[in-house]
Amino acid sequence: MSELVQQYLDQILREHGDDTSGALADYIPELTAVDPTGFAVTLSSSDGYVYESGDTATQFTIQSVSKPFTYALALDQLGEAAVDAHIGVEPSGEAFNEISVDRTTRTPKNPMINAGAIAAVSLIPGTGDQRFDLIRGFYSACAGRELDVDEDVYRSEKATGARNRAIAYMLASFGVLEADP
Repeated sequence: MSELVQQYLDQILREHGDDTSGALADYIPELTAVDPTGFAVTLSSSDGYVYESGDTATQFTIQSVSKPFTYALALDQLGEAAVDAHIGVEPSGEAFNEISVDRTTRTPKNPMINAGAIAAVSLIPGTGDQRFDLIRGFYSACAGRELDVDEDVYRSEKATGARNRAIAYMLASFGVLEADP
């Protein structure tokens, strides 16, 4: 069975590895320096066996892949009712960085748009540093290794993150955030 899974991943890599459609994210300038030819497929089975094909040793920033993990941590720490009071679960149909909330509840429509992700981070207990350490520790546990911050990407995001700061302050004005933006 394991040989079949590996063959399937290798086939996916062969079929899609040369696809160069799309573009690098340019709204974070540092991400334009990423090698666009990198491609990998990894699958972890429930018994812990890891199958991999392609550039699996290449480190990358997780960006919006972090959103479901932050939401899961908020649910774990506070429970469904408390999180649901701050973040909806319905599809928004909007871009990930749209400045929007539900018209009735004034809460983010779901945790997979930036507004929802920002609200989820604010729900994690602790001070700013404690919250950051808890989130990074949770991400690291999910990854199975210690994760760190890419300082160049952080500086690039900080320099160009006005839209996310605007979303955070909008959410604070609606009473959605549990922390200072």
